Formats: sequence, C-alpha cells, structure tokens
Amino acid sequence: MSADAVFSLQNQFSTVDYSGKVPVEHLDYDYIIKCKDVKYLEKILSVLRSGDEGIYPHLIKFCESHLEKLDPRSRALRKENPVATAASLSNDEWSQIVDELKTWQEETKKTETLLKQTSVFNDLVNNNMPPIRGSNCSVPLSQNSVPVEKRNSSKCPLPRDYQEWDKFDVEKECKSIEGLLVQNDPSVIINTGHPKIKTKVDASLLTEQEKFLLANREKDKGNDAFRANDYEEAVAYYSRSLSIVPTVAAYNNRAQAEIKLKHWHSAMRDCLRVLELEPSNIKALLRRATVHDHMGNFQMAAEDLRAVLRAESQNAAASQLLSETEKKIKECQPEQQSKGKKILIQEVEEEEEDDNKETSAEQTACPVEPSQPVGGEESSAAPAERGDMGNAQKKPHSRGDGGPHSEFNNSHHGHWRSKGGSSDKYKVTQESKDKVANGTGKRGSTASVPADQSNNGKETPVGGNTGETVNLDAPCGALPPPLSRLKNEGNLLFKNGQFADALEKYSQAIQGYTDSGLDSPEDLCILYSNRAACYLKDGNSQECIQDCTRALELQSFSLKPLLRRAMAYESLERYSKAYVDYKTVLQIDISVQAAHDSVNRITRLLIEQDGPEWREKLPEIPLVPLSAQQHRREGPPSAEALQARAEKAAKEAERKAEVRFTGLKQEGNDFVKKGQYQDALGKYTECLKLKPEECTIYTNRALCYLKLERFAEAKQDCDAALKVEPTNKKAFYRRALANKGLKDYLACSSDLQEVLQQDPNVQEAEKELEEVTVLLRQSLANTNASPAKPRKTVPITEVEGDDVPNSESSYRGEDITINLKPTDAYEFGQALNAACCSKNTAACADLLASTTPEMLPQFLSTQLNGNTISFMMQALDAHLLEKDPNLVYQHLSHLHTTDRFSVALMLLEKEERRHMTQLFEHLSAVQSTEFTKNDVQNLANKYI
Repeated sequence: MSADAVFSLQNQFSTVDYSGKVPVEHLDYDYIIKCKDVKYLEKILSVLRSGDEGIYPHLIKFCESHLEKLDPRSRALRKENPVATAASLSNDEWSQIVDELKTWQEETKKTETLLKQTSVFNDLVNNNMPPIRGSNCSVPLSQNSVPVEKRNSSKCPLPRDYQEWDKFDVEKECKSIEGLLVQNDPSVIINTGHPKIKTKVDASLLTEQEKFLLANREKDKGNDAFRANDYEEAVAYYSRSLSIVPTVAAYNNRAQAEIKLKHWHSAMRDCLRVLELEPSNIKALLRRATVHDHMGNFQMAAEDLRAVLRAESQNAAASQLLSETEKKIKECQPEQQSKGKKILIQEVEEEEEDDNKETSAEQTACPVEPSQPVGGEESSAAPAERGDMGNAQKKPHSRGDGGPHSEFNNSHHGHWRSKGGSSDKYKVTQESKDKVANGTGKRGSTASVPADQSNNGKETPVGGNTGETVNLDAPCGALPPPLSRLKNEGNLLFKNGQFADALEKYSQAIQGYTDSGLDSPEDLCILYSNRAACYLKDGNSQECIQDCTRALELQSFSLKPLLRRAMAYESLERYSKAYVDYKTVLQIDISVQAAHDSVNRITRLLIEQDGPEWREKLPEIPLVPLSAQQHRREGPPSAEALQARAEKAAKEAERKAEVRFTGLKQEGNDFVKKGQYQDALGKYTECLKLKPEECTIYTNRALCYLKLERFAEAKQDCDAALKVEPTNKKAFYRRALANKGLKDYLACSSDLQEVLQQDPNVQEAEKELEEVTVLLRQSLANTNASPAKPRKTVPITEVEGDDVPNSESSYRGEDITINLKPTDAYEFGQALNAACCSKNTAACADLLASTTPEMLPQFLSTQLNGNTISFMMQALDAHLLEKDPNLVYQHLSHLHTTDRFSVALMLLEKEERRHMTQLFEHLSAVQSTEFTKNDVQNLANKYI
C-alpha cells in the first residue's frame, strides 16, 4: 500500500462521522482490522448484529474479538444471560431444586396446621371479631347479630307534635350544632419535619466484614442526601457510619456537610480527626482552611493552604482560596493597627468568651466571604470523586514542584472524570509528522506559547510572571532541537495546567523520535513518562498504564513511571498491582511519603477484600538491585539538611500546639456557656501550659473562679493578665469583682475607676462602683464605731521534763486567737495554721464543726499537704467523732475531692496512715441512719 493510501486511510479514521450511517464497504475484514476507533467499531458491530446488511456470523465474531483487544470493557461486548430453565441445568441440580421446594411447601403446611390448632381463632370468635379472609374460621351469626327492634329504638327518635314545632328555636339549635361540630372536630396536626434519624448504630454483634459493609451503606446514604442538598440528613448518616467503623472518608464527608450547615466547630473537630489518621490528607487540610477562613483565623487558613499547594501545586481551589485569604490578611492589618479593640464587659450568658473575636465595627472592615467548595470537587485540577464525595482513601498523595517529569504528580486518577477516556483526539496526524520533520510543530490554540519577537523565540514567560522565563530551545539529553523544543513546550503547558495540549506535544515528540531513528532509551522513557502524567491528569488510566509500561521497558526501575502506574492501577481498583508497584517504589526510594501512605491504605482494602491470606494472592514483587536503590546511594545528610529538618519539625510542633490550643480554648468557652465552670477551668489550665503568656486565657479562667466564688485565685489570674497586658479592661473589671468578694472594697473601687477611665460607657462598672462605694462607707463606719481587738501574741517557751502545757487548756485560756467562722480560703488557712502550729486538735475540731462540708475543698485547695491531712484526721477522731459522726462522714466525703489530694496522700508516712485507718475503723463501728458500714468501707478505699 502506498504512502498516499495510508495517509488517506488515516484521515478517514480521524474524521469519522458518528451520526451518519455506516457505509457498506466498512463491513469488511480489512477495514475492521485496521480501524482503531472503539466507538466506530461498536457502531459497525451493532449494524452487523442487526442484520440490515445481511447476517455474517464469522464477521461478527471477528469484529467482537478485535473490539475486545482494543477495549475489553466495551458495553457492546456485554450479552444478556438467558433465563435458567430445567433444560439449562443438570438433572442433579434440577432435582435438588425440586426437593427443596417440596420441603418448603410441607413445612409451610405444618406451620399453618399448628396455628389453626391454637386458641387464637377461638379468642377471635369470643371477642366478636369478624372472620379473617382466607381462613376456615367463621363467627356464628347469633353472636354478631343485633335485633332489629333494638337498633331502631336507639337510632330513630319519636316524631314531634305541632305544639313542639311552634316552640322550636331554629337559631339556638343551629348554634348548638355548630358548637358540637367545633368541639368534636379534632385539631389538624401538620408534620412538616423529617423523622428523627438515630446517629448511632449498635453493631456489636456483627463481624468485621459486616460492619464494613454496613458502614459503607450508611455513608452512601449520606452521599445521596448531600447531593440532594439535605445536609442535616447527610450528617446523621455519616455519624451512623462512623459509629460502626470510623473511616477517613466518612469524617471528611461529614466535615463538608457541616461546612454547608455552617457548623464550624463540628467541622473543625472532624478535620482534626482526619489529620490524626492521615496527617497529609489534602481534603482535610482544605476543609480546615475553609473553617479557619470563616472563623476569622486567616493566618492559620493560609498555612493549611500552603501545605496543600506544597503537596499539590496545581490545585485550583487551594490557589484561589489562598489568594482571597492573603487579601483578607492585608486588609485586616491596617485596621488592627489603627483601631483598638472594643470590648463589651458582660456576664457569661450574653458574651462570647473569646477575646480574640472583634466587634461588629471591626468585622465590617474584614468581611468573610463564602469560599469555594473544599476538597477539589469542582476544580479542574481535582474533580469530584465517583460516588464518594471526597473519599480520600482512593486518592494517593504526592509531592512535587512543576512539570510532569520534575515532580511526583498528585494526579486525581482514572475515575475522576471517566474510567477510560478515548485517546483518539490525541493521535498524531500526517501533517503533524511533516511539521516535526521540518522542525516546526503545531502550536496549541491557547496552550502553545508563541515565540516572543523581542527575544527571538528563545525565552518565554512562565505562568504570566514577567520575571521568570524558560528557554524553549534548551537542549534535552540526546534529542535533536525540534524534539527538544516540543518536549519543553509540553513541560510548560503541563505546568500551566493545559494537559491536553501538553499531551499532544509529547505525542509529536515520541513520533518524531521513532521516525528519526534515535537510540536514546532514557530520553524516550522520559517522554513516555511525561505523556503518562498527562493521561493520568485527564483521567485516562488505561493509556497511562500503557505508557508507563513502555517507559519501564526502556528504563527498568524508573521511579516516576512506577509511581504513576501505581496511581492508575489504584484508580481502576486493581489494588494488587498497585500494591506491587508502590512496594517497588519504596525499594527504590524509601523517602517517598506518597507511596507509604498508599501502601497503608491499600493494605487495609486488600485485607477487607481477600481476608487474612491476602499476601498469598499478590503478584510477585520484583527485587530491586542495589544499584537502582536511590536511598542507599545517598550519603549522610548535611548540616544544612539537618537544620532544615529541625526547623520543619519545630514549625510542625508549633502548628500542632496552635491547633490544640485553639481546640482547648473553644472547649473551655463552650463549657462556660453551659455553666460548667469547673470543667472550663481544666481546659483553660491546659491552654496556659501551651501558651503561658496568653492574656485571654487568664481573664477567661478568672471568670470561672468568680463564678465558683474562688476570689483569691481569680485575683491572681487577673494580676497575671495585667502583667501581660497592663491596659486590659476585662482584667481590671474581673479583679474588681474578686476584690469585692474578698471584701477589699478600696481595691475594688480603684479597679472600677480604672475601667471607667478607659471607657466611660461601661454601665456594669458604674453600677458596681455605686454598690462598692456604699459598702466601703459602711465598713469605714463600722471600723470607727467598734475598733477591732488587737491580736494576742502567743508566747513560745521551752519546757524541760514533763512540764508540758495542756494545749486544750491554752486554747480555753485564749492563749491563741482562732477565727471559727472563716468566710474565705485565706481566713480558713490562717485559723488552720494557728491550730496546727500549737498542735491544738480541739481547736481544729471546732473549726471543722463550724465549716460547711461542701466548702472544705475550696478552703483547702491552695494549702493542702500531708501534715494538714494527718492533723485533721486526728482532730476528727479525737473530738468530733463522738459529738457528731454524721458531720465527720460528710467532711470525709468532700475532703478527697480537693485539688492535689492524691499527691498529698502519697506523701503520708506510716504512722500518719495508721491514724487514718484508725479513724475509719471507729467510724464504721458507729450506728447511723445517714450512712452504713458499707458506705464507710467504700469511702475508706479512696483514702487507704
């Protein structure tokens, strides 16, 4: 066949009209064997099967076999299986089916007979129930019939005479009827809400395989609800799936649904759980960035988006969101410098316990715009995944910085757009071959970069940046200049995201390489690998696998073709082959994190798919020679590399600490809103361990102390906040409240005046100042009227021999002064220390007798130690147990809840523990109506 004939035939194949009728001359063996167009072959096969042009069984089989070679998954090859009949089955199989049907029929008859013999039908008869359709039971007519006279007498009233009709009031009767109708008419109940869906599923009795299937089913229901824009129902179904088997995909999907519902904190928790399971999950980082953006944390959102772009440089959604976030950061900076924060001091029920939130005036300066959908569902670089709405388990991650062969492309693989797209639009025409041979290539319409006249076509701007250029005529290995230019143009187009045009350039370069007869396997391997990257980006996994295989035939154990082929296999759900390629990649370079993540992910899928013996079903993993193992050829890391790693680790630790700090702070704020101040204290304390110089946390924790009436601790936190930020109004206001609780009215008045000096519009401070002024005048008047008694000094003398003064008598003789009615932790501590120093157990017992048991943990919170516990136990045992054993039991029930009690208990000595054991023995021997011996034993277990 001549060259012209080949050229015309190729043009004929490339310009096939799918809408017209198939010519008769195309129904031929020669045409079918040369045709490579899958869609046109399917049309030829349908014409042959229809019999319109005649019936040719051998030609039909020939066309089917050729189509199967080109596309084994073609829909035209699918055939319907006939319905199974007795003729299609063997005698043994048919007899087995007949026997099973007979057995089922006999068992059904026996069950029906047993039911008829029971008393169910007799009860129905006795209860005057109508007969059941299809049963042999009937109800006697005598039992169910009613005499005609009775029925008529109850329903037909006697007629009225004419005199009664004259007295009949029509309007009154109508009103009575209307009243009955209104009373008897039930109210209409309109149910407009959805039935409440339980968010938890009890799967304790299911096997692991059943749990996995049920979890996937619930997740699919959530996906359907998400597509129908019913986000609340989607969250419910994702929660059900997570209650069965927690998976990354379900957490990711629920986070996206919560973003749609604007439940930012819930979405943040789900993103954090995903990142705990997979720290480099792209979708979780994107969605967390969206949450940060909406919550006003623009800096943290920018950090997450930069992490996404480091792993996936072509992610359009991340790029767009990052540019918007950076604009917001720049817009907010001058506002923050020129305007001070405007803080409204309110009670917790009305205020948001987060000092980092700005007022409405400042928020208008930095508006938060709604962002694009997260996860790449609608971006060109990362289309939505099939049926899983962001399932990260089917998406390998990689890293890179540029073109197809200068990076590990994080392609969104074969099942993103299509399972196997047609590649005919990328076939090289004869015109393209001629232009390659002449040194000129076809320029893509908008993708190709024309030569700049000012630099003679040598350099071209990259990505629109005026400062960065690329030389399209730069040499590439052993390739001649025309092929080098094609390759460079393809790299540039790929970097700009124009994958289809880049693929055409690489195809022209490969064709030119074949026509020129070059012998450079390494360059051809790179061209095939680059074109495979384009196929992978376009979702054509089959072509990607073919090009990667050709590249590996040229250069065995080449890293990038192996990685791309593994991604393509994974997108086609050929997990065994993908696993082998990923393991081979790790033999070559163990530092490829994308391969590690994918191996872990595919391992779980293979275990679920093939069971415990999944390794035996794997293909053989090739052994990579030492010469091809890159990580073995590398020397020890340099000082700069070690320093860079240390800096990266420090930044990562700082980022994790910031995320944990934000989460703890939000949890503390939530507890405050719910009134759970003790729980909020723990969260704020953990925050201060991470950031001890955060003024907001000190003021928030001071508020919790005020609510719990622990005024001394509240004052300490306010002092710490004022050291960090000397002009903080919240700290002054809350310290004033703490001083008021401590009855230091003069200090309280000073703090309130400071608040009003900074902002005269704070009405709460004005009211408090008026109250404190009245209290201050009263206290000064009382002081002038009855001056306080001077404290008595306690003489300390050394005594020789047995001349020891009786501590009790000294207490009675008032040699020491003890306040038996303390009002706060400070006064209680002074009284307890005075009793301990004089070893006066009677005074300690009187002090405990006058103290409410519920207040004991608050009074002892800052001064509890082993000596104090032992002294109190002796006082309770020696003096208070005989007088009031119920009070002793209540004190012991509250004492162990004090802060630092467990630490102080560990420091007790053997003799002190003996005193404690003796107290519980004496208490258990007491007969009381408020506690039993078993209660005392349970309480003793917390002390001993």
